[in-house]
Amino acid sequence: MTLAAAHVNTGDTAWLLAATALVLLMTPGLALFYGGMVRTKSVLNMLMMSFVSIALVTVVWLAAGYSLAFGGDAFAGLVGGLGHSGMRGIGPDGVHGTVPTLLFATFQLTFAIVTAALISGAVADRAKFSAWLVFVPVWTLLVYVPVAHWVWGPGGWIVDRLGALDFAGGMPVEIASGASGLALCLVLGPRLGFKKDAMRPHNLPMVILGAGLLWFGWFGFNAGSALGANGLAAAAFLNTLAAGCTGLLGWLFVEQRRDGHPTTLGAASGAVAGLVAITPSCGTVSLLGALVVGLAAGVVCSYAVSWKFRLNYDDSLDVVGVHLVGGVIGTLLIGLFAERAMTGGTEGLFYGGGLAPLGRQLLAVAAVALYAFGVTYGLGRLLDKVMGLRASEDQEHTGLDLTVHAETAYDHGVLGHGAPVSHSVLTGTSAQKVDSQA
Repeated sequence: MTLAAAHVNTGDTAWLLAATALVLLMTPGLALFYGGMVRTKSVLNMLMMSFVSIALVTVVWLAAGYSLAFGGDAFAGLVGGLGHSGMRGIGPDGVHGTVPTLLFATFQLTFAIVTAALISGAVADRAKFSAWLVFVPVWTLLVYVPVAHWVWGPGGWIVDRLGALDFAGGMPVEIASGASGLALCLVLGPRLGFKKDAMRPHNLPMVILGAGLLWFGWFGFNAGSALGANGLAAAAFLNTLAAGCTGLLGWLFVEQRRDGHPTTLGAASGAVAGLVAITPSCGTVSLLGALVVGLAAGVVCSYAVSWKFRLNYDDSLDVVGVHLVGGVIGTLLIGLFAERAMTGGTEGLFYGGGLAPLGRQLLAVAAVALYAFGVTYGLGRLLDKVMGLRASEDQEHTGLDLTVHAETAYDHGVLGHGAPVSHSVLTGTSAQKVDSQA
């Protein structure tokens, strides 16, 4: 046994191996969650946007992403260096804390994957798939990697210098994806028929299944961020469960009072909102704090998803209303509910810590949201000018499944909107004839 191997804790390693698999499962879970929420004619395209993100982000993360995020600070807490590009210098004996460095890098990779995939919900039904293939790796390097370094990297300015807290990714995952989704849907513009046509989820059982897989994977996401099989992981695990529950109940309470009907989609969305909000705070607040965080997210996010109709931005699957708003809620509430027993030092306003912790959280949230929005908006504009970011009207009307992937999720001989489909379309031949009568 080498000296490095002697420092590896097998219990911690076993837990992180399991947590890494759980977090990777979140992306297929997200694919089902989003896939059930769109109309029949674009469900496969929605699934593909998540699944292809696994491959794209993995390649760019191994090439440069991990090194830039965790390879040591290279410039004033803003970005890491390229010393580990291509995973250079990282072998099986390398250790990060009490786990192998290769495992830590893989665990962090799964975070980057699901974050990029989250953005697809904001542009569902209308984004050009070829442009998505370019957007994902570039966005990962320009937005996710720097923000991950700010929060988790050695010398990152948000945690190490400012002193703000984020246990499992409220800023690099939730706020960055939500702000980026807002920017991208503004570049694309609204779907055809936005605010006019009914755009209901086509498969609510699929939505519930996807939400369940997300919830299951979230235990690896949050409790795995303790990087050990210990009491902090157990606390984060329980807080994650509690916040998901109160988020679900809070959303259903609003639906019952506002609409008179608690819905299946509301239950799934409320659970996700609670899980989003507890992500940054699961390792900093007590169980009571977790219950409040989840409830606040469930209630506020249930109203936030309707903002798009008043403000006229088409966030197709409510990435802004759930992930941006939920991420902001969970990150800011650390400034109120943080407890010394969890943080090892910092206390929130309600526990005698004063306003300073809340101020630090607010500054960090604003910086991440503005950075992610600004860079993504610029990247979206550039891609739109160079290669076009939006699918054509004919593709959007017919559905992206047939026009882009030459497939249909439900082979009933008709399109999702009722148009007959020729055999040549279903078999993917060049004569793709579609009767476009709606």
